Amino acid sequence: MPRYAVGLPNVGPFADARLLVDMAVAAEEQGWDGVFLWDHVLYHQADWPVMNSVVVASAMAARTSRIRLGVLMMALPRRRVQTVARETVTLDTLSGGRLVFGAGIGSMDSEYAAFGEDPDLRSRGRRLDESLNQLTDLWSGQEVPMPSGARVRMLPTAVQRPRIPVWCAGRWPNRPGFRRSARWDGMVATFADAGRTVPVPVEDFAAAVQFVASQRGSLDGFDVGLEGWTSPDNAAEIIAPYAAVGLTWWIEAMGWWRGGRDDAWQRILAGPPA
Repeated sequence: MPRYAVGLPNVGPFADARLLVDMAVAAEEQGWDGVFLWDHVLYHQADWPVMNSVVVASAMAARTSRIRLGVLMMALPRRRVQTVARETVTLDTLSGGRLVFGAGIGSMDSEYAAFGEDPDLRSRGRRLDESLNQLTDLWSGQEVPMPSGARVRMLPTAVQRPRIPVWCAGRWPNRPGFRRSARWDGMVATFADAGRTVPVPVEDFAAAVQFVASQRGSLDGFDVGLEGWTSPDNAAEIIAPYAAVGLTWWIEAMGWWRGGRDDAWQRILAGPPA
């Protein structure tokens, strides 16, 4: 059986920190297994407000005790790794070991270019790989050599062992994100021709899962996430085919495209599939 999470935007109608935290508390009370946030500093609608995902996740961690929490996906190439190391370990300790670290290159070039950073996709991919390796080294609590020549040691370490689980994003049929995912602890699959208002074909999802399995040799201990939308009446029926081909986390995607805040509240309060 997969686990069930609520996926919450941090932009537009959902850019309200108190709302997001209250939704996380309600999700825990109604039996959901996780709550995951988006990560943006800008958005396509230039006049939309945006909330800081790390600050909101920290408040969620303080108000909940059971659910998994994370930011899916944090655009790591535009962040300083040492800051992320401190934030993530702090979040993991605050939550009692409930953090999932999601990492990707980001979906908006403007979030790089507007601040003078290189938006090139290949450059972002290289920086993501370098940053992930450096981040997990800093999580270790051991001395880590830095590009400056200095050696640094960051304490405390996270609650989780051997480390905070790392999930990476992929956009099928492009392969780089899925190759990256295979080197870590999980993936969240997105698709070029589906999402939000267009359901992901099960055969496309299965192909992405099989590709990662071939890269790893096994899916043992590996998490496979997918965003989608259901109602209480059809959730079990919709999710079952994905679970049959490897899904371990169904992320119920909330957003303005499916009724906004009111619909999100109703779906959260209805709970996950029995």
